[in-house]
Amino acid sequence: MLEITVPATSANMGAGFDSLGLALGLYNRVWLEEDDRVRVETRDQTPVPLDRHNLVYKTAKYLFDVCGRPLEGLHIIQESKIPMARGLGSSSACIVAGLMGANRLMGEPLSRDAVIDMAAAMEGHPDNSTPAILGGQVTAAMENGKVYCCRQELRGDLRFAAIIPDFELKTSVARAALPKEVPHKDAVFNLSRAALTAASLATGAYHNLRVSMDDCLHQPYRVGMIRGGAQTMRRCAEMGAWGVYISGAGPTIMAVIDAGSTRFAEEIGAWLAEEGFPGWRVSCLAPDNTGTTVEEVQPSGN
Repeated sequence: MLEITVPATSANMGAGFDSLGLALGLYNRVWLEEDDRVRVETRDQTPVPLDRHNLVYKTAKYLFDVCGRPLEGLHIIQESKIPMARGLGSSSACIVAGLMGANRLMGEPLSRDAVIDMAAAMEGHPDNSTPAILGGQVTAAMENGKVYCCRQELRGDLRFAAIIPDFELKTSVARAALPKEVPHKDAVFNLSRAALTAASLATGAYHNLRVSMDDCLHQPYRVGMIRGGAQTMRRCAEMGAWGVYISGAGPTIMAVIDAGSTRFAEEIGAWLAEEGFPGWRVSCLAPDNTGTTVEEVQPSGN
């Protein structure tokens, strides 16, 4: 049996719409082995399809089909710590687990680069799937189905405070809110800030992030879909966050903070409760520089 560990991801990173993403120390784990039928179990209360509609199974089956290999079934066990539909890469984690697991089961007919390309094509956003595979902070673009990317290690002096609302926001709904065209000045605004974000994380010039994580392309259109989002972002900035942005398509708000800011999560949590958002939770996450791991473990015996 294989044990596959996939980190959460935070995409867009403000101005880096569909191009900048990073991996975080919050993980989904999937145990996978071939079987004579499809069996799906969960190790927590997260509702996942328990049949052939399961995303891990569908992704693995797709890769088996692409490689011309028969697959009778799979035994899948899931432990889902990444909250669904919150902008933290839960769907990407399932796709990556299915691809990486199936590739290992077949003896790795695909290279890592080929898996990266396929994951981005299936997920639709290379800034989500690529850091999930590689770890670290990734700047990515797609051209004719191929992902071109640069990865950099994230330093240990940063933490990412994920402020997670108690409601979902589907990516399809959030994307539908975006305009079909944007002014030239808005495109220039984002290009300069996306480049500055990546460079600032690489060099430790974190003071730039408050400006570089501002955005004209998606956050102004999505923040209104997140009840309490705008004031939460303002409050994080007032509390000294290096930068604040909507994670992925939302609704999670991500505050980039100093690793020494040990009271940030507690204080923003208290503020949320006072403002009438007691169901929101705050997770202070370290960066993940490892990415997805696949290990062989003892068979389940079931």
